Amino acid sequence: MAHLLKVHGSQNSFFILDQTQLQTPLSDKELVTFTQKITNPQNNVLNGADGVLVVNKPVRTGAVAQMRVINADGSEASMCGNGLRTVARYIAERDNLTDFKVDTMNTSLRVRKHEDLALNVPAFAVEISPVRFDHTALPFNNLGHDRLLDTPVPELLPGLRFSALAVPNPHLISFVSKEELAGPDLGELGTRLNSNNPYFSDGVNVNFGHILGHNTLFVKTFERGVGFTNACGTGMSATSLAFALVNPSQVTFNEPISVYNPGGMVKTVLHHDAGTYWIELIGNATFTHKLEISESALHQAQLDIADVKETNEQQAYENFINNLPTLNL
Repeated sequence: MAHLLKVHGSQNSFFILDQTQLQTPLSDKELVTFTQKITNPQNNVLNGADGVLVVNKPVRTGAVAQMRVINADGSEASMCGNGLRTVARYIAERDNLTDFKVDTMNTSLRVRKHEDLALNVPAFAVEISPVRFDHTALPFNNLGHDRLLDTPVPELLPGLRFSALAVPNPHLISFVSKEELAGPDLGELGTRLNSNNPYFSDGVNVNFGHILGHNTLFVKTFERGVGFTNACGTGMSATSLAFALVNPSQVTFNEPISVYNPGGMVKTVLHHDAGTYWIELIGNATFTHKLEISESALHQAQLDIADVKETNEQQAYENFINNLPTLNL
């Protein structure tokens, strides 16, 4: 039997599949088909998910494992900050580690166990890097600029200013009012830029940030390959850095930034070392369910789940978010 975990970081939910525990790993085609089925809430497997996190053997020297991120639509993301926290916890418990590196699509990233956010709410800190601003890193074209940093972009939306950076996932960011945060613009822009469009040929994650105070933000994300999510780890990280660059008087580097989101809250810490930016993302790594399925069912994308066991961690997480400060949004 194969074992899966249903997990979430800030209620950005995934299934973890450890291919190193299988007799025969799934092919890429099988992974895509399996992901599209198990993440679809209409197939009634724990209300679906935003994607599948695949754990493989490491591919770079110094790392202990590799994480691949298969989105619900079958596309592959280069990184996922919320997902990496849950994979870090899984590997830490599997291999009895507390501080190590995990390979992602483009680089190896440091992860470490962090003190619990609350009773029975385990947390991990993960590195978000590299950071790039050039239009070729996202990529984008036909916007009249090679870099966007608090830039009016009438081709996208009138009245808003945009920043764009890759971490390495591509992110487009605008800081908005409460009314704009609650309005339809994010969904409409996210849908447009992740369909056939002349600006972002590979699509882009779109983030609206609302400034709550010094080192304090609310971020809502339309995620490429997924749509609206409760939270996006790389999106919150990218928006935190844009916050500092656009509003330097409201942000202190090397100190935690509280980033609220529809799924809860995380902390980010911004660093600038030797001309290079990187971000540490700190948040929950919650395991909600343990599942068993036969290897043959995995390969055939048959969702014949043999056994599902619920943990008690979701209630603990809900207690944590229910005790967060009430936001005036």
